[in-house]
Amino acid sequence: MKISLIAAFSLLLLVGSNLAGTAWASGSHTGDHAHDAPAIGKPSTAGQANRTVAIEMTDDMRFSPAKIAVQKGETIHFTIHNRGKLKHEFVLGTEKALKEHAELMRKFPGMEHAEDNMVSVAPGQSGDVIWRFTHSGKVLFACLQPGHYDAGMKGVVAVDRKTIKPTVAGASR
Repeated sequence: MKISLIAAFSLLLLVGSNLAGTAWASGSHTGDHAHDAPAIGKPSTAGQANRTVAIEMTDDMRFSPAKIAVQKGETIHFTIHNRGKLKHEFVLGTEKALKEHAELMRKFPGMEHAEDNMVSVAPGQSGDVIWRFTHSGKVLFACLQPGHYDAGMKGVVAVDRKTIKPTVAGASR
């Protein structure tokens, strides 16, 4: 059974879920927000990317690499490759938002969604996320397909406090 994210959200509101007051409060799941964008950065464009980072997803429920170092202010163009036979996702977020979203995905496994901080990738396909890291600290990423997060399909972006200026024309390094 496929259920839209808006329907899932409405159902949760109807039954009084406390999710409505936390990670989902900033908008609908129709692509107009990233769950916790102020805490993790903001969407950007390919022309503003400082560099490209290729990430592979596999059916052993792992990302490669699972640890990425960036500098505060850096814009990364993530190219996400699904090397497995299962659908996978790459979702940037805080631990709290990722756990809440993973729980929602367990309840509504056919849920479709599109946000700037995530990409769903079919087997053998690729997708992109372009993100500017505006705060130092750790930003997590995970696959939130049912069971994948719990199986360990997650990673971390370590954002150094040293700030770099965003590029205007973009450059790969």
